[in-house]
Amino acid sequence: MPTPNIVYICSDQHSFRFTGYAGHPLVQSPNMDALAERGTIFSSAYCGSPVCVPGRACLMTGVYPSDCNSFCNSTVWDGSHPTWGTLMGEAGYTCVATGKFDLDDRHELGFECMDVTNGHCTGPDITSLFRRPLLGFRKGSRAGMDGSTRHQPHRDKKYADIATSWIQNQSPEVDGPWLLYAGFSQPHPPFRCLPEHLEKYPLDQIDLPDFTDEERERLHEPYQMRRGNPSTSIPVPEQNLRRMRATYYGMISELDDYIGQIVSSLESTGQLENTIVLYTSDHGESLGEHDLWSKGNMFEDSAHIPLVVAGPGIPSGQTIDTAVAHVDLVPTMLDIAGGEKPDSLRGHSLDPMMSGEPGDHPGFSYTESHSGGNVTGSYLIREGDWKYIHFTWFDDLLFNVVEDPMEKINRIDDPKVSGILDGLRERLHSQVQPEALTRRAFEVQREFLNAYASDRTEDELTAAFESRMGAGFARAMAVKCKSGSLG
Repeated sequence: MPTPNIVYICSDQHSFRFTGYAGHPLVQSPNMDALAERGTIFSSAYCGSPVCVPGRACLMTGVYPSDCNSFCNSTVWDGSHPTWGTLMGEAGYTCVATGKFDLDDRHELGFECMDVTNGHCTGPDITSLFRRPLLGFRKGSRAGMDGSTRHQPHRDKKYADIATSWIQNQSPEVDGPWLLYAGFSQPHPPFRCLPEHLEKYPLDQIDLPDFTDEERERLHEPYQMRRGNPSTSIPVPEQNLRRMRATYYGMISELDDYIGQIVSSLESTGQLENTIVLYTSDHGESLGEHDLWSKGNMFEDSAHIPLVVAGPGIPSGQTIDTAVAHVDLVPTMLDIAGGEKPDSLRGHSLDPMMSGEPGDHPGFSYTESHSGGNVTGSYLIREGDWKYIHFTWFDDLLFNVVEDPMEKINRIDDPKVSGILDGLRERLHSQVQPEALTRRAFEVQREFLNAYASDRTEDELTAAFESRMGAGFARAMAVKCKSGSLG
């Protein structure tokens, strides 16, 4: 069998459970479902970090975000570890890409780029640096806690068209195997979708977040602080909740159309049978669960992502429950390519697991978070049925996510599972030294903010912040930056 081509599709902010194949009762995703039916589903896959820039630094390199000094949406991949585009190119693949990267094109990307975006490099989200003492707030964010329609396709359509055109017109001319990366931005907010997709989700049928007032009161302290954002600190009206969730589902359905378009182009060019198609997302979306929105936390809807692989040599209709992570995808692709795997890779190939053969995967996943709104570093280890969340300087959390998938019962003080907790803590410390890493993240972010502020006047800082924060918060943060009270 010839070396297979690879199509790698990455969306933005798609939580694992919001697909038909994952059992969601409402979300319509026929193309993702078809991909899952003819491929392998990894039902316990986790992102490297639940926010765009560090999450993508991880999935593009196969190392932890902190290994390449990416901690938030201002501190992008530093080029110290090569992308899998470079590594797969060395293994003989022609690598092309379109859509959202969120890397730094001052370093070698390893791809022939067809309209890729690295928006957080050229325009860093400075509010991601504000972790203490004052968090940043997005301008008009309270008004944004709603859903609506738009009458033009999402910009993802442009990238789907570029990918489809390349498959139809350029890929047949490639000498040897090729790899196409398509980076989409849906279902990332703002929550707006096409009317034809919103019609699929009547508001009176929309499920609501599953939490009570009592749970809101006992939400873990670091996440109570995240809720301090004025857009979410006041309860969101039920009709807004329904519209937001309905439009999120509608955006997933539009995204699904573009995935179907790419798969159809493979089929029409006779290349589907020799092409591995991989679908994942950089992180999830809380969507109101635990009374949280967006991402940046370690609960399931934020950190647990979809991962489906289909194509030649991949068993169909298979679901693997072992905890895996984005760092595992680079060694998996290099295994498929017969390429050399650098010793620096943090992950392990999933190829033996899919084939039912012995491999070296350790059976756990690791996630870290240091982004804006987080008052400390947080770390996640998932192994077996258990999920451990460690916060530097704060109490930890422990959940059995098989028995308790919505993470209602914190088992951290349960003596019956003390041995499990000890093992998970040991796993975490085998990967990183959490407190030292937390301190390094604060230092890198402080240095970045100080350098950014030193090059600008107070008025220039205010102007830079205002589009994200509004005039009042922007001026307050500019004053703090220039006075040095943030550093």
